[in-house]
Amino acid sequence: MSLAKGLVVSAPRSGSGKTVITLGLLAALRRRGLVVAPAKSGPDYIDPQFSGRAAGRDAINLDPWAMPRDQLRALASQQATGADLLLVEGAMGLFDAAADGQGSTGDLAETLGLPVILVVDADKHSQSVAPLVSGFAHWRPGVAVVGVILNRVASARHERMLVSALRETGLPLLGAIPRRSELVTPERHLGLVLPEETGGFESFLDYAARAIADFVDLESLLAIAAPLQSHAAPPVALPPLGQHIAIARDAAFAFAYPHLLDGWRAQGAELSFFSPLANQAPAPDADAVFLPGGYPELYGGVLAGASAFHAGLVAARDSGALIYGECGGFMVLGQGIVDKAGTAHAMSGLLPVTTRIDRPKRVLGYRRLLHQSALPWPPGLNGHEFHYSSAKGSGLPPLFEALDAEGIRQPPMGAVLGRVMGSYAHVICAP
Repeated sequence: MSLAKGLVVSAPRSGSGKTVITLGLLAALRRRGLVVAPAKSGPDYIDPQFSGRAAGRDAINLDPWAMPRDQLRALASQQATGADLLLVEGAMGLFDAAADGQGSTGDLAETLGLPVILVVDADKHSQSVAPLVSGFAHWRPGVAVVGVILNRVASARHERMLVSALRETGLPLLGAIPRRSELVTPERHLGLVLPEETGGFESFLDYAARAIADFVDLESLLAIAAPLQSHAAPPVALPPLGQHIAIARDAAFAFAYPHLLDGWRAQGAELSFFSPLANQAPAPDADAVFLPGGYPELYGGVLAGASAFHAGLVAARDSGALIYGECGGFMVLGQGIVDKAGTAHAMSGLLPVTTRIDRPKRVLGYRRLLHQSALPWPPGLNGHEFHYSSAKGSGLPPLFEALDAEGIRQPPMGAVLGRVMGSYAHVICAP
């Protein structure tokens, strides 16, 4: 199988439109018959679901803070095998990193040896776009910014001013996308609305693909992509939670990293999936149950009434299965969830924890996690925390002791009761 060339799509700052541009590029190149392998820099769960839909194949996360360099190269090589192009969407601004200064999209581009396309929000810019672009292009010698796509260009006159200014930078202008209300995706508290919940997503994707085809020089873009270096070693994976892992999967439990699941399969574990929202129980012969994160707070009433799901969790616990919940999954393992309106919904009750989101407070950041639990993972792990809900203390032993990216100790996380355990942490990998 051939190995793709690759590009990174980044921007000077968040909100520049790189997600929309990336989706349009994926869809437009796919329409031309190319196989494009999508990836996302950082711990984002939602953007990869959009890019996977646009590309027609699963997206992966490449996390330059949490993952060792060899794992990044191995995952990128694996994802790119058999594709024409590996297209990586960056996170935040090109050089924005965790609090310790590590983990930027620039770090990822340098590790993979891939060139960067800079998406610049042209709104409220004219000639000043030139020093902005030039500064990013020359800031770090190991990061190659090789082209620019202007987004939200107001008019033909505005475009002429921008084009004239950018000539001084020496960087090719690959395209200028007009400002269009159709090129907007809906958002909520944790990010974009999931694609299956977005009415008219296919229409949006069609419009984005046509906009890219009309206003971006795709031939020039493909010409400046760089070959990805082959990496023969397989990605390092965390051991599977069990031999047969039942995994919750629906709109309430949508946040499971593909690299974790692929790694478990590669080690011989059987994975089966069930939908708590459809009142399905985990497979009765599973020796482990994984409840990923998601949006359970949006489906409190449905989950409270899912009697077969709750009974299946109790049966799994009583059989000795390992039951592990992350973030939203941890919330559902508790006694109840208080939703945004202040309404309480009974959950499984396997852990004496109550969570609530009617008093939202954002908690966000990378975590170094230490544990001595039944999880079959190394005692030290890298993970991420992002939630607006809070958990009332359970009195149980915590699942993790935690440090943030700067090494500052955080409050103990989660709870353990026998072989039932969970926390707000999303585990990414071993360091």
